[in-house]
Amino acid sequence: MEGRFFLFGLGFSGRVIARRLVQAGWSVAGTTRSGEASPELAGVEMFAFDRDHPLPPEAVAGVTHLLSSVPPDEAGDPVLDVMGETLRALPIRWAGYLSTTGVYGDCGGAVIDETAPIRPTLERSRRRAAAEAAWLASGLPVHLFRLAGIYGPGRSALDTVREGRAKRIVKPGQVFSRIHVDDIAAVVTASMARPDPGAAYNVCDDDPAPPQDVIAQACALLGVAPPPEIPWDEAKDTLSPMQASFYADNKRIDNGRIKRELGVRLAYPSYRDGLAAILAET
Repeated sequence: MEGRFFLFGLGFSGRVIARRLVQAGWSVAGTTRSGEASPELAGVEMFAFDRDHPLPPEAVAGVTHLLSSVPPDEAGDPVLDVMGETLRALPIRWAGYLSTTGVYGDCGGAVIDETAPIRPTLERSRRRAAAEAAWLASGLPVHLFRLAGIYGPGRSALDTVREGRAKRIVKPGQVFSRIHVDDIAAVVTASMARPDPGAAYNVCDDDPAPPQDVIAQACALLGVAPPPEIPWDEAKDTLSPMQASFYADNKRIDNGRIKRELGVRLAYPSYRDGLAAILAET
């Protein structure tokens, strides 16, 4: 596969995707707010971008594959609002948008696949749902990737425990789905090889689990005692609004489509595999 790949938003997931594509021989460019070069992104052409700093047309000239991980703001999707007309004039063969499983809202712990209704509970998830709709209506060959909770090197329960921030809050019946950042990159590149514009993919592992279990596993790997369990009724009033919001939705995400349609074989089918690999690399 040959072409030029452009990634709006070189954040945690974007950096891993960009590095993988550079290693595969792609011409890759992308954006951050500052546009400053980064040693970890050698080979990636960098540009500054936000609502007040649109890209010049030459920055995206010749782009054939496009991915956005830029979150929506109160006004909508910044990439489409600022660059939509320019992007529609390009020879785009594949486009992707990194969304969130939060668009499904609270499902009471039920198993949810991509056919589930979009009923976001939180304001940030409502913005994501609106951004999904905007991308699908953009005229670009868009693929939606609904990401579960992202973790990876430098951003996992191991870091939370090491930094002394770990809590084991127990809300009965509450589970979360997760995804290792390397597996996000694998799903995106698999989709590029098998385009299906308009498709949505749940991107998560096989092992939805209560958050307190993940902390306990991280502690076991590090050889430290786990923090005591805190009942939800005691913990909920001590959490920030952002922390509490993570407990608003309860669902088990089904990832069958990425396996059936994209042929993805997860490197880390459980958080147990992912945490063990991260520890082995440090």
